[in-house]
Amino acid sequence: MTYEETRVDPTGVQSDGATSNGLPPDGFSGEAATPAEAIVPPQPEKASSGKFTREVIETIILAVVIFFGVRLIVLNFQVDGSSMMPNLQDHEMLLVNRNVYMHFDVNQFIDWLPGVDHDGEHIVYPFHPPERGDIIVFNPPNNSDKPYIKRVIGLPGETVSFHDGYVYIDGQKLDEPYINGAITECNRVVCQDIKIPEGDIFVMGDNRQNSADSRSFGPVSIDSIIGKAWITYWPLDDFGLVPHYDYPNISG
Repeated sequence: MTYEETRVDPTGVQSDGATSNGLPPDGFSGEAATPAEAIVPPQPEKASSGKFTREVIETIILAVVIFFGVRLIVLNFQVDGSSMMPNLQDHEMLLVNRNVYMHFDVNQFIDWLPGVDHDGEHIVYPFHPPERGDIIVFNPPNNSDKPYIKRVIGLPGETVSFHDGYVYIDGQKLDEPYINGAITECNRVVCQDIKIPEGDIFVMGDNRQNSADSRSFGPVSIDSIIGKAWITYWPLDDFGLVPHYDYPNISG
């Protein structure tokens, strides 16, 4: 009895069957059989120069989209000067939320309808309007070539006055635990009560004895606000949210 054996040699080529006595199996003519094709494993395709270029372009486009997407939400600013000390230091780096005070006039949209015409404005803030205690970056009305950073003290329609080193809002003393006591004086030649127009706010630096603010250049238009100081990211020891202070004894 003969046995047929199938084996794979080191080259991966399947050998012909053979009997145990070394003779061709029954039915074979003795002629040399055609060797099977070698099985060659697929080789990984090398990235072509065109594919590499496309990937680089896609990466650059994605980076640009992310960059401008972030810039639509936040801007980075560096504190320049000491007017916000002791709460913000010179050269401190901030992220500023540029959309938090976004607002629009509803009447402008309604007036597009035929036969509809509203007098005045109806301003809507999807998030919130400027609030007392917010630290903001804005373009000052004194034609400075650099934005200013100050704290919101007075809101539209309120009256700001100064007595004995303190700030008063509509006759109520403003409690300001973030400054060093009774240090607020009026910088005007005549210290008079200041009525804040609608659409404006009154701002001051925390370093009241060394700050150019609404005491000298007057109320600031809300439309001139660039954004609200949101996060301190440098120096790393000060990393965190810029604190907001509430004034429970003052309405508004």
